[in-house]
Amino acid sequence: MDIRFYLSLLLRRLHYILLLVILGTALGATIALILPPRYVAQARLVVESQQIPDELAASTVQVEANEQLQIIRQRILARGTLLDMADSFRIYTAEERADLSPDDIVSDMRSRIGIETTGGSRRNRSNATLVDVTFSAARAELSSAVANQIVTLILEENVEMRTTVSGQTVDFFEGEVERLGQELAQSSARLTLFQEENRDALPESLEFRRSQLLSAQERLIDIGRELDQLADRRRNLEALYDQTNGQGVIAPEAQTAEARELQRLQERYASSSAVMSDANPRQRVLRQQIEALEEIVANQVNTIAPDASTPALSPLDIQIADIDNQVAFLEQRQTQITAQMEELARTIEATPNNAVTLGGLQRDLENTRSQYDRAVEARARAETGDAIEALSKGQRISIIENAVAPNAPNSPNRPKILLAGFGGGLMAALTLIVLLELLNTSVRRAADIERGLGITPIGTLSYMRTRREVIGRRLLIGFVLLVVILGVPAGVWAVDTYYKPVDLLLQSILDRLPDIPLLTGLRIGGS
Repeated sequence: MDIRFYLSLLLRRLHYILLLVILGTALGATIALILPPRYVAQARLVVESQQIPDELAASTVQVEANEQLQIIRQRILARGTLLDMADSFRIYTAEERADLSPDDIVSDMRSRIGIETTGGSRRNRSNATLVDVTFSAARAELSSAVANQIVTLILEENVEMRTTVSGQTVDFFEGEVERLGQELAQSSARLTLFQEENRDALPESLEFRRSQLLSAQERLIDIGRELDQLADRRRNLEALYDQTNGQGVIAPEAQTAEARELQRLQERYASSSAVMSDANPRQRVLRQQIEALEEIVANQVNTIAPDASTPALSPLDIQIADIDNQVAFLEQRQTQITAQMEELARTIEATPNNAVTLGGLQRDLENTRSQYDRAVEARARAETGDAIEALSKGQRISIIENAVAPNAPNSPNRPKILLAGFGGGLMAALTLIVLLELLNTSVRRAADIERGLGITPIGTLSYMRTRREVIGRRLLIGFVLLVVILGVPAGVWAVDTYYKPVDLLLQSILDRLPDIPLLTGLRIGGS
């Protein structure tokens, strides 16, 4: 490598290096001088855990501290909040307000505000969650006032969000309790109505109705047997009457039960009268019973022959009439028992379906009651959580340090801006030199002749400029340097005065560039 050749090229292009380095340095110095000072005030907050242990009473606002702070941050950085804050604190002058659109103000306010969160729960480790709130302004008092206002907004948003969530939880469960209470009443009414409509066909009385049906069947068999006996008795009486030509004696068993009992009591009264007087209590009781039975037997006879004009009935007619009365009674009873058995059979047949329907209604009632009980329990917890939030006993944000007016500006970092201008000019100069040399294909040394023509020259002579050309070239370079030194600051001043403040212009430009450490000092509000 021919180092002397490259050094000569560097010296030959030295005016480009000086020009661009001076241009970059002048630009950096102008920007460093024009940029207004920025004061950054900082306040610190801490997120405190719930004051009451969860085992005793838990808050219903179950949100992580970092998530809650992110929500609060987005609410504070909302467009309307930032514009109201800019107006209330007069962050921008009348001239700046005239030059800036609402979008520019919102973008600038967001760049000035810093809400940084540190600590919290990470990798199964719980650390205190700290929040640093900063604001950058042209005046120290303004930066501290706005920073404290942001802190106030954070505290208010935290309280409002937590109380709103807890209140909405209470309202939700109150609505659930009311709704489930109505459903519980409706389910209970449907169950009661079904039980009332099917009270004779419910599962709990199935065994009783089966025993009733069995008893009715047995009674029906007994009635049939009794009817057969009465029919046999009637036929026997009629046969006896025919055999005796109407002179047959009515056997005692053919008499009515009352007549037989009357005959027995009369015989007993007659036998006891031989040894007892009529004033004896036993005799009086027997006589009263005899009188009562005589009246009953007389009524039975009158029933059979109520009209005096009707001929007197024979003993056979009396016995036949008594048998017919018993048969009519038994047949009536048989009809009643048959109807009762049909009804019992119907209810027994309907019981399985009623059991399924009743089970479904009972399950619905129990499910609704269980949901209602859980809703009541949840409402009680929600009311407790709401009381905790109302008394600020849940998770809360507290102030560790309020923002105070800084004694010195935090930005811009003028030495760094100047260094960035110098470095930028130097890099631009070196890049320009490399491009010029890569694009220059002329022959400038013997090696170029050997490489191009394949011959070895005896000697080479470089181009010789005249004194007039040298002086003219130097004057041109000096003029360009003078224009750069004077024109760059004047141009930056004109842009800052008549178009847009340089700090806002740089901020909008740097926001579109990737993060470059050397340009960090140029950012508005940067350290």
